[in-house]
Amino acid sequence: MINELSNYAEVKEHASLKKYNTYRIDGKAKYLILPNSINDLASVIKILKENNIKYYILGNGSNVVIDDKEYDGAVLVLTKLNGMEFHPELNMAYAEAGVMLPVFVNKSVEKGLTGVEFAAGIPGTVGGAIYGNAGAYNSCIMDYISSVTVLDENLEVKVIEHEDITYGYRTTMFKEENKYIILGAKFFLKEGDKENSIEMIETRRQRRAESQPLEYPSAGSVFRNPEGDFAGRLIESCELKGYKMGGAEVSEKHANFVINKDNATGKDIRGLIEYVHDQVYEKTNVDLVIEQEFKGWE
Repeated sequence: MINELSNYAEVKEHASLKKYNTYRIDGKAKYLILPNSINDLASVIKILKENNIKYYILGNGSNVVIDDKEYDGAVLVLTKLNGMEFHPELNMAYAEAGVMLPVFVNKSVEKGLTGVEFAAGIPGTVGGAIYGNAGAYNSCIMDYISSVTVLDENLEVKVIEHEDITYGYRTTMFKEENKYIILGAKFFLKEGDKENSIEMIETRRQRRAESQPLEYPSAGSVFRNPEGDFAGRLIESCELKGYKMGGAEVSEKHANFVINKDNATGKDIRGLIEYVHDQVYEKTNVDLVIEQEFKGWE
């Protein structure tokens, strides 16, 4: 089977996932597979199904807390699906699922297209961003999607138009139904001023560097801000800044970040997130919503 898969992808056995999640948790996968193209992805999944091997699609691993134990199946990473097309005359762009979001934003700006500058600091892939409707600065990725190309349950490529996609805050039908694999998306953008866009991106980059613990592995904001308040303020009010569990720590710089301070395990990070949640609820009666996804390899 490995030889057959190798015709369509880079394949590693009993591979570390440390480089494939932003917390840098050293989880493992029985098979780590990086398909070479969209067509090859379909071939890979067909082989896995024929051999009764379960699989999990991982983007940049920027919003997940993976398990420490080995996943008894195949983890598919789509970073080789990284094609992009830009059509400034139509205010349109297309990006495959494995394209890093900041790369797509910067290329769009370079082509004189504007709209998605808000996403320049989101360390995820286009596919992952669409899956969870990633956003920042009161904007979200689905607001700029014209259509999404997917692989359906029958391994057929299908284009789903914007009006047929249901989505909400940090969620989409792709996340809720889990029956499609996102292959790419068409974006509708606007003609913009390249210099203004570059200045906006740089200003926000500097602000993030000053206020967020970017020097440590993390997965961004842990909790959703409750209406009329800030998760970071609530966590700080409970005197949890700097609280440690194993190698994981509540950031001293921004309380709504959990960081991998010293070779943290998935168990450390998940345990700390759950502890913070419970302490805030106990002391403030606010039930913070966890935005990150715990992957327990069930």
